Amino acid sequence: MAYESGALDATLAAAAGDDPALFAELRKAFAESLDKQIDLLKRSRCDGNWNVAAMRLKGLAASFHAEELVILADEALEAAPGEPTIVRRLEVFQKEFSALTD
Repeated sequence: MAYESGALDATLAAAAGDDPALFAELRKAFAESLDKQIDLLKRSRCDGNWNVAAMRLKGLAASFHAEELVILADEALEAAPGEPTIVRRLEVFQKEFSALTD
């Protein structure tokens, strides 16, 4: 699943209005939060920590209308803790989003 900017960028644009600096700052804040939540997920060693990290990712995604990330977070919630395929897919999303943010 590749990052698609549609709804997420529309949400950020609505929040930033006509201020491109604020838009860039919001994208950066989203990217930093995404990095942190994926790191927490990767370091989870039990069901409880994995589920909390996945729910935080889902909350972040829902707050910014990032549908692709909501789907990935749901998949993480259904997966076993440490499932490498979901972690890799989240990292791909993260890298693609960050590449557009830099």
